[in-house]
Amino acid sequence: MYLFIGLGNPGKEYEKTRHNVGFMAVDAIADEYGFAPDKSKFHAILREGVIAGKKVIILKPQTYMNRSGLSVGEIAKFYKIEAGNITVFHDEIDLPVTKLRVKKGGGHGGHNGLRDIDAHIGKDYRRVRIGVGHPGDKDQVSGYVLGRFSKEEETSVEKILDAIAKNCPLLLADNEDLFMTKVG
Repeated sequence: MYLFIGLGNPGKEYEKTRHNVGFMAVDAIADEYGFAPDKSKFHAILREGVIAGKKVIILKPQTYMNRSGLSVGEIAKFYKIEAGNITVFHDEIDLPVTKLRVKKGGGHGGHNGLRDIDAHIGKDYRRVRIGVGHPGDKDQVSGYVLGRFSKEEETSVEKILDAIAKNCPLLLADNEDLFMTKVG
């Protein structure tokens, strides 16, 4: 069993913000593969389905970004999902919009959602870092990531989310390099 986690903040006011691109990515995956409807469980919204013959649970923690590890830890323990079968999709300010990087393990890079997940399950999970750009000044980061994409950026983000969904079987096959090549 595999766990795809999208990071974001719950609530209408955060929909389509840069910080919620992780939620948008897992929603695109669930829709692409016809996953079951939303269920509320483990302090999260989850959907279950099958991709490339493998059972996948999609999880969107509803605890706000800085407490994301609570629901991740609970579901991983309940289903006995090892960190190697967990992929977290999240925003990355150090990458331009439409760029993406994948890595296993490593530090949280100041991302509070990853920091909390690390505290609950360790660091040996896969991260899909989706570029949202940087405001240019570190003092503006908080307001920037909680802001919406520009109209131009929205079109680019929709394309990358579609590519993530279509190519996610490569992640399940541990082929991160090809995934990054195909997605961008």
